Amino acid sequence: MQQYSTLKTHYKFTEEEAKILQNLQPRMAELSDEFIDGFYDYIWGFGATAQFLKNKDIIAHHRSKIKEWYVNLFCGNYDMSYFMSLYKIGEIHVKIGLPTHYVNAAFTFVRTFILQNIEGNFHNKEQHVKEIKAVEKIIDMNLDVLTSSYREEELSKFLSLSKFEKTILSGLKKFNSFVNFFLAGSLALVAFFAIGLFVYDIYLLFFSDIGIEKGILTVLGSLLVLWAAIELIHEEINHLQGKGFAIGAFIMLAMAALIRKVLIYSLSSEKSEELLIIGAVIVGLSVAYWLIGSKSKIN
Repeated sequence: MQQYSTLKTHYKFTEEEAKILQNLQPRMAELSDEFIDGFYDYIWGFGATAQFLKNKDIIAHHRSKIKEWYVNLFCGNYDMSYFMSLYKIGEIHVKIGLPTHYVNAAFTFVRTFILQNIEGNFHNKEQHVKEIKAVEKIIDMNLDVLTSSYREEELSKFLSLSKFEKTILSGLKKFNSFVNFFLAGSLALVAFFAIGLFVYDIYLLFFSDIGIEKGILTVLGSLLVLWAAIELIHEEINHLQGKGFAIGAFIMLAMAALIRKVLIYSLSSEKSEELLIIGAVIVGLSVAYWLIGSKSKIN
């Protein structure tokens, strides 16, 4: 871990600010029960918190440690032992597999709670500004140290690889990038052909004997496929920007293509058996799409 003195230098954290925080401690300690209740209400909203706080004993221990950490934010003595204790907390988070996203999100509540209470109890504007700066810095330094464990864990895993393994890993990353861009280009091509299909169906509607009813349903089906293709391109752009891979968008495109067939076949009495098969497939895809959506909400 980086030297605590260097950390404080980078954040321009002064002894005056340490004293300001220490002066805030009595008032903030009185709010510790209110803080821990609000903190727990906040983190239970993550959905997956129960995976890490599995029983009453763990919850009770965790509550006491969080309350202790909160009060110590204002201890005024930010030496090596203070930051080492934070680093050990971060190591525990890594060990239990707690995503760093949850740590960052929880700090939103911490920051908001403290600043709101400072806002409601100030009399001198200049001193109020100093308090806010001191609080912001100590919270940012805490978050920095807590998440440093994650960075060092990732670095240690990479450094432990052999030269051959690093070469393979780098090659796979480059190949993965190539495949992703190839997929994006292919989706753009699909969208182009979907536009062509839509234009062709418009042509058939006005310049063939396809019939107005069937022609309109065919055009609507093509428009649905085009919409699904555009949605899929949007999801792939999100994926290239680092977000998760949206398999649901592919399912949606498949459903759109099948619904187009249903719209066309619905006018034919000879296609009843095929309509039943396609309908069953659409129902299956709908269930899969719903399950994927439900799982993403839980996560």
